[in-house]
Amino acid sequence: MAKKLYVKTFGCQMNVYDSARMADVLAPHGYSSADSAEGADLVILNTCHIREKAAEKVYSELGRLNILKAARRAEGRRMYIAVGGCVGQAEGKEILRRAPFVDLVMGPQSYHRLPDLLRRAEAGGVVDTEFPSESKFDHLPEESGATASGSRVSAFLTIQEGCDRFCTFCVVPYTRGAEFSRPVADVENEARRLVAYGTREITLLGQNVNAYHGAGDTGEFSLARLIHRLAEIEGLQRLRYTTSHPRDLSADLISAHGDVAVLMPFLHLPVQSGSDVVLKAMNRQHSADDYRRLIEKLRAARPDIALSSDFIVGFPGESDAAFEETLTLAREIEFAQAFSFKYSPRPGTPAAENEAQIPEAVKSARLAALQAVLGDSQAAFNANMIGRTLPVLFERPGRHANQLLGRTPYAQSVHAELPAEYRGHCVDIVITEAHTNSLAGEVAPGSLPAPTSDAPISAESFDEGQPA
Repeated sequence: MAKKLYVKTFGCQMNVYDSARMADVLAPHGYSSADSAEGADLVILNTCHIREKAAEKVYSELGRLNILKAARRAEGRRMYIAVGGCVGQAEGKEILRRAPFVDLVMGPQSYHRLPDLLRRAEAGGVVDTEFPSESKFDHLPEESGATASGSRVSAFLTIQEGCDRFCTFCVVPYTRGAEFSRPVADVENEARRLVAYGTREITLLGQNVNAYHGAGDTGEFSLARLIHRLAEIEGLQRLRYTTSHPRDLSADLISAHGDVAVLMPFLHLPVQSGSDVVLKAMNRQHSADDYRRLIEKLRAARPDIALSSDFIVGFPGESDAAFEETLTLAREIEFAQAFSFKYSPRPGTPAAENEAQIPEAVKSARLAALQAVLGDSQAAFNANMIGRTLPVLFERPGRHANQLLGRTPYAQSVHAELPAEYRGHCVDIVITEAHTNSLAGEVAPGSLPAPTSDAPISAESFDEGQPA
C-alpha cells in the first residue's frame, strides 16, 4: 500500500540535503512525497538547533501536528510523527516527555536506520540519539532522480559532518559530533549521479567543510584536491562549498579559487566578530587581522571574488569598543552578503554560562547598526552589477509568464524573460536592475545557446537555508 511522506526542513543547507536522503531511504519502503502534512502518513520535522528558541518552534509545530494526528485517528487511520535533526539530538527523551504523541526522535546520524526505527515505533515512542559507530553514508541508497537531492539544476552534496573547533556559542560539536569526511570515491560517485540527473551546480556541504580530509585513491585528499577532482566531471558547470572556518582555509584551497574555472568566485567565510577580545572568548582561534590577511590572499588569487560572512552581536562581555571593531571590519571588507544575529544562549555551551550577558535592548541596537553597514555593502555590490554581462545559471520558473530565475557566479538571484526550455542552461545576461535581494536583466544580444534535451525536467525548487 502506497504511503505518503512529508518532511518539513528547518535551518541550513545540510538539513535540506538530509531531508532529501530521508526520502531516498524510505522510497523502497513504499513512501512517496506528500505536498503537506495533511496528506501524509509520516511527518518528519528535520530540525535545526542553531537559532534562538529553535526547540520551542519545534514544540509549537508539534502541537499543530497533534491535531492532525487526532483527526486521522478518528478516521481509523494512523499518522506517524518523527523529530529528526539537531533538536532531536539535543532534546532526546525530553521531546517525548513534552509531546508523548511523537512516535520517533532521532539525531542527524540515525536517519539511515529510518525503516527499522519506524517498525520499532509501532509499539511506542522511540528515541535514537546515539552516535553510531558506522557512518550513515555507508548505508544510504543511491539517490533517486525523483528526489530533491537529484532533480535540481543546483544540488547540495554533504561531504563532511561534525566540528572539532568547539566555538563557545555553538552546539554543533554536541549535536553533529566529531569531524568526519566522506571518502573521495563516494563523493565523486554521488556527484556524477547528480550530474547524470541534470544537476549543473553542486554545493559541497559541511559544518566545517574546508576541514575535509577524505580518503582517496592516492592518499588523503584536502578540499582543494577534491575540488580539482570533481571539476573533471563532464557536464558539471559550477562548484561551491560552505560553511568554512577561517582556521582551515588552507593555501591550496585559496589557490584553487584562482585555478579551477568551475569553482565560483563567491565564498561564505564566517568571522563572527571584529574584536580580538570577543573572538578569543568565542574560541574562534583566529584574530581579526588573521581574517583580513586571508581576505587579502583570496583577492590576490581571485580578484573578482565576492565574500559573505556570519556575525554575532551582543556576545557575553562584548563592550561598545569591541562592537565598534566589528563595524570597522565590516566596512573594510565590504561583504557582498552577510548574515547577522543577536547572541542567544544555547544550553550546554560555555558561553551560556558566562555571567556577562548583554541586555536585549543593547543587542537589538547593535544588530540594527551592523545590519545597516552590511546592507549598504550589499546594495553597493548589487548596484555595481548594473550594465555588466554575467553568466546566469537558470534554475526555476519566475513569478511571471516566460520568466526564469537563476543565479550569478556570486549567488545573486536574477530574473529574466526566457522560455522554460532554458532552465538548466547558463545564459549571458546584461544586468539592468538591482534590488535588495535580487537582480533583473536581459539576454545579451547573440548569446542565447540552443536548448538541449539534457537539462533537468523538474520545475520544482527549494529555498536555500541559511548557513549554520
